[in-house]
Amino acid sequence: MRDKRTSLEAAIAAVPDGARLALGGNTLHRGPGAAVHELVRQGRRGLEIVKTAGAYDIDLLCGVGAAATVSAGFVGFETAFGLAPSYRRAVEGGRVEAREHACYTVIAGLRAAIQGVPFMPVAGLTGSDLPAARGFRRLGDPYGGGEVVVIPALVPDVAIVHVQEADAIGNARIVGTRFEDVLMVQAARRVILTAERIVDGAGFEAAPETVAIAGFMVDAVVEAPGGAWPFGCAGLYDFDTEYLAAYVAASRAEETLLRFVRERILDDAAAMVLA
Repeated sequence: MRDKRTSLEAAIAAVPDGARLALGGNTLHRGPGAAVHELVRQGRRGLEIVKTAGAYDIDLLCGVGAAATVSAGFVGFETAFGLAPSYRRAVEGGRVEAREHACYTVIAGLRAAIQGVPFMPVAGLTGSDLPAARGFRRLGDPYGGGEVVVIPALVPDVAIVHVQEADAIGNARIVGTRFEDVLMVQAARRVILTAERIVDGAGFEAAPETVAIAGFMVDAVVEAPGGAWPFGCAGLYDFDTEYLAAYVAASRAEETLLRFVRERILDDAAAMVLA
């Protein structure tokens, strides 16, 4: 297999405007923070964000106008920081379409994509308003009778996942909970890995059971120490409470959010574009 290492700038440049973009991690844990910041710097627009439970990543992309649609089961900052102000403001203002899911319906859509089928039946939505709100169809059960809700396949154009270790050809190890990252990688048309460190693949060959993501599914590998920040990364660092508290406070109004982004995230050229 070829060496797939590249820069973060080059990897994100391959994500087109309007892409359906799956982001790994869950709430404040092991999200691809560096990649999200680079999406903001490069001025991406019209994205559909796919995630079971998002936080800083979705809120920021909605706040700067990068996201047009969000397909997620939950968006918020856990009990420490509360709700997601920019996401809520963008949805209520009609700038972002909230394609509401339960976390498991996102998973079901990814599984349908992996298996190459148009939809995936799910149980557990009986009595919920979600199928009607989202237009999820019901089909007759040809074996036991009755009906089941079916979720359409959810095929990301690109999945971005942050991992603790990867080799040059894209084999990757995830320490701790994998969340939906492996499903996203298997379902996506293109996969970008950011990794805390690039390691010798011989270690993976010696212990293949530790490999969460196989290299043949990966298109680009970026060495990004601290690449989850301000999310936490299991075994290495916790999420940055001081930064996230400051971000959430700034995010409560568009003017203060954009000032925060210019001062804390963007370089000079990107800040001029945002202004």
